[in-house]
Amino acid sequence: MPDITLPGHVYVPGQTPRHAKGSFEDYHASVPPGIALKDLPGTLAWRAGLRFFDEGFFWEAHEVLEPVWMATPDGTAEHQMVQGVIQLANAALKHRMGRPAAAQRLCAKARDHLRAARSAGGERVMEQDVDLWLARVDSVERGG
Repeated sequence: MPDITLPGHVYVPGQTPRHAKGSFEDYHASVPPGIALKDLPGTLAWRAGLRFFDEGFFWEAHEVLEPVWMATPDGTAEHQMVQGVIQLANAALKHRMGRPAAAQRLCAKARDHLRAARSAGGERVMEQDVDLWLARVDSVERGG
């Protein structure tokens, strides 16, 4: 499995340079059309999105997670889980940009998606502990 290389810089709209076109193609390519739902947690895109989030690359996390979300069927726990992580990455980015009201709105959406994921799929969805992600929502809401 390819290693996950962190981007050279954090992209913050209006503050830092945007990444070059095609910078994330390898991540997107790891989610081929028709991929089985059970295979999504092992994709480079999912694993990189989680790592990028952990390292504070919030825009980049959203960018690589988008094809994973698009590969999940509507109404599934996996769809809700990925959407929750994407919304949380957006919330953290808005917080970094000094937009606390937007961050709060996105945290509420992330929490709703994550709770729906837990209701539909249990404590672990996409090989992630849903409650730990809910705790991350609380942290971002507090400005962390």
